[in-house]
Amino acid sequence: MVRQRCVRSMLVGWVLVAVCCSSGYARWLDLGDVKVRQEPTELGGPKTIIEYDLKDTGITPALPAYVFLRYSKDFGDTWQLMPTDYLQGNGFGIVEKPGPKEVIWWGLGQTGVADLGQVEVRARAMAMARVPGGQFIMKSLPGAGRDEAKRRQPNSAPPLFYMARYETTLAMYADYLNEVGGEGAGWNRRMSREDRCGIAQNSDHTYRVVEGRENYPVTYVSWYDAMGFLQWCGLRLPTEAEWEKAVRGGLYLDGDATKQQPNPLPERQFPWGNEAPDANGVYRCNFDGEADGFSHTAPVGSFAEFAGPYAICDLAGNVAEWTLDWYSTSYHAGLDGFRVVRGGSWMAVPVACDAVTGATQLPLKETSIMGFRGVIGVIGPIGPMGPIGPITK
Repeated sequence: MVRQRCVRSMLVGWVLVAVCCSSGYARWLDLGDVKVRQEPTELGGPKTIIEYDLKDTGITPALPAYVFLRYSKDFGDTWQLMPTDYLQGNGFGIVEKPGPKEVIWWGLGQTGVADLGQVEVRARAMAMARVPGGQFIMKSLPGAGRDEAKRRQPNSAPPLFYMARYETTLAMYADYLNEVGGEGAGWNRRMSREDRCGIAQNSDHTYRVVEGRENYPVTYVSWYDAMGFLQWCGLRLPTEAEWEKAVRGGLYLDGDATKQQPNPLPERQFPWGNEAPDANGVYRCNFDGEADGFSHTAPVGSFAEFAGPYAICDLAGNVAEWTLDWYSTSYHAGLDGFRVVRGGSWMAVPVACDAVTGATQLPLKETSIMGFRGVIGVIGPIGPMGPIGPITK
């Protein structure tokens, strides 16, 4: 397994750039030949142009990439997410085709940068899946069905959103820590456990993934840790409704706008259908015990054959996943109380890895069974607006 690496190169006439590369699905997708340059315009100032090659040939409108860019204006000491309001082009946000990409970054001078030579840019791409808007059969209830105040109703028709195909990996999370972790924010000592996680802290407060663990899901992350990582890359956690729809699929898998692909199993119990995770001696996800081949977590995508209707992997088992939703009761109203987690884990019995069973957890809790994945899209009428990235071609 080739470990993720960042290669810096100085090109004549180009700014110093960090190119984040990886091999193997589930980590960052392969970006090559990242370059940054400036050109004069007739508008009284230059435009900054970022170019790269998105090499993953499996990118399609149904399985796009999410590309985000971060920049440093102090030679790599601190980093910021490049605001999409200042960007144009076909190489950021949801990107539906591989190949050469170009992003125009306006307003560089407004960031306090006088010289492009002091700027570094990092571009990263994540594998996503398109979940069309429309009705689905939602059997769980917001707040684990315990919202005594009855202030919320299930949103059984979430609008279009995109969900990460894989749970956030150790390689991804270590990149995040090495940009923003500093003295340890987002990391705790239990993460160094090689059997259940595998991120070690170096003496200089940088972080490394234990060799061979790069593609395993990150664990021991609190709800706040998950939110920190997702805000770092411009995403958010899925709502319960979004998570359940990703498992079951809509009444029409192509969405209500076209209704050309009826869902053959709209009330499926598991992402793959209604067969138990271990039915007939076939292991469809990572659950309690070693019979499925894993004593603890499994590399993400290990059970890709049994992905959900939108080709999203590991929605059942492996790690339980944080959602955006509160566990809401009249008693908890106004408190930063429990959050809802879904999907079962490597410690769950098979039946608990289904589409409906949920659990609750305090947002500060860090356990070996908890992980997360990101989404991008509008939350809908019952919640606030989530981060919305542009959809490019």
